[in-house]
Amino acid sequence: MLLNRPTPTRAGSRPVARPQSAEPAQATERGLSSGVSADLGLTRRLKALACTAPLHELDYHKAKLDWVDATKYHMAEIAMHTIDQVTIAMDFDTGAAHEAVQERVMPFVAAQSPDRTPDEHRRVARWVLEKLINVGTVDRVFRHDYGEIDVDGRYQRRVFDFKLIREVPGAAGEIYLRATDEAINVLVGALDTDVRSAQVAAEVKLESLINRGQLADARVAAEQAQYRTVQYGELLRQKLEATRRDVRVVDWETELPEMLDEALEHIEQRFKVEHAILRNITSARDESDDPGHKRRAAELVEIVADCIRRHTQLQSRLQTARTMFRAEQDRQQFSGPPQRAALDLHEQLLEPVLGMSIAEAVNPLEQFFSAASGVDSPDALSLPSLVSILLRPVADRDRTAGPVVEPVLDEAPDDMRFTDEHRELTDALLDLPGQVRTLSSVLREVAEFDDDLPVLVALRAVHGYSPALGAVVRHRRDRVLIAVPTDQPIEPSGADVTGDDLLLTTADVAVPDDVPDRDDVEAS
Repeated sequence: MLLNRPTPTRAGSRPVARPQSAEPAQATERGLSSGVSADLGLTRRLKALACTAPLHELDYHKAKLDWVDATKYHMAEIAMHTIDQVTIAMDFDTGAAHEAVQERVMPFVAAQSPDRTPDEHRRVARWVLEKLINVGTVDRVFRHDYGEIDVDGRYQRRVFDFKLIREVPGAAGEIYLRATDEAINVLVGALDTDVRSAQVAAEVKLESLINRGQLADARVAAEQAQYRTVQYGELLRQKLEATRRDVRVVDWETELPEMLDEALEHIEQRFKVEHAILRNITSARDESDDPGHKRRAAELVEIVADCIRRHTQLQSRLQTARTMFRAEQDRQQFSGPPQRAALDLHEQLLEPVLGMSIAEAVNPLEQFFSAASGVDSPDALSLPSLVSILLRPVADRDRTAGPVVEPVLDEAPDDMRFTDEHRELTDALLDLPGQVRTLSSVLREVAEFDDDLPVLVALRAVHGYSPALGAVVRHRRDRVLIAVPTDQPIEPSGADVTGDDLLLTTADVAVPDDVPDRDDVEAS
């Protein structure tokens, strides 16, 4: 009605032309706004879906493992359990040790395939953990390509980089494992939500389930609250760690003070709620006569007690955060200018240059090598230096390079194991025209000579198992040693030779007259 009402005008003024209806423009604006909102929601869901891709790839790649038959193992379940153990073992300053995580995951792996060996279970747990860390890549980052529509309605390609488990150094140089926010979101099964709101919602849900006596569902809600507690502490720890590196990258004027006050208020509220939940669970555990009910209540007591412990530790860190900021501000202010970051030759120079033409690549390469080659001599000398060099007398130089120094050469050590005597005795023993002997009998005969002769006899006998007849013909030899296995082990003879016994004999070889002699071939 208001849109169709005529607009009053003053005398002498022109009436203003207005559109009869503003609904098409408003509809277009609403469509664009809803499209952008839908695209933001789609982007969040695509990123959440990308965080689960490494878990699905584990079951895809397990068929390619050549050291284990992995058909009985559900690698995605093992990966979820591994993230769970890393998250539970995380502390504010430290994380989980590699070996400790593997030992905790091994029972879960063994339950999937109890007939396999513990070594295989340990190796499977280690393989899954290394895949979650993304061992084998340069930066150990998972990359996922996705697309989104910008405000102009164009489809843009984006790259989402994330990690599931990070390796962080400890104070004493040891390496710890820490689960990232993406890993905890995968573990809880949620999208990228506000951590504080998610934790409050999880604990309210937990309290409601406990009051209704649904302890089985309450255990799941308690674990989600525990994971959110870890995630909240990790968020604040990252801010404090960034402050230690550079106080300028963190907003300590507005953002961090508000976050610290908000976190302390949040912890105070959580203490009240969690202690009330703990009292209710303890009462349910002590008053129940059902063993299963008692066991579930006891598990909930441990989980909520762990949340209280983590909140206590987080509170102590928050109370010292401002002191740490002031100390870091003083230290970094008087520590000198910041050092220039090192250049990543592979990603920042080699890969971009390989994609350029030669004309385009010359300029960045010249700039890099001129800066990386260090200080060089100037192209033009100063006038005093030039006059001094020109007036310097010519140094006398010998026309020859000087006397030739005869090098002193040490004699090469004689490291031949078998002597000529060994070879002559072996030829005599293995010359068996019309005879058949076993290798064991020959070894018994030569065992008392020394330790090397039985070895040479055994090597010659093994060579006779597949004689090179072509070489015998080229050398114009008339006899060749032939060995046939007996499928029996060599009898003990005192010699350090083991294996299958052989029947040895000598066969005559008829060399045709038209075969050239080896010496004649080499001479030609």
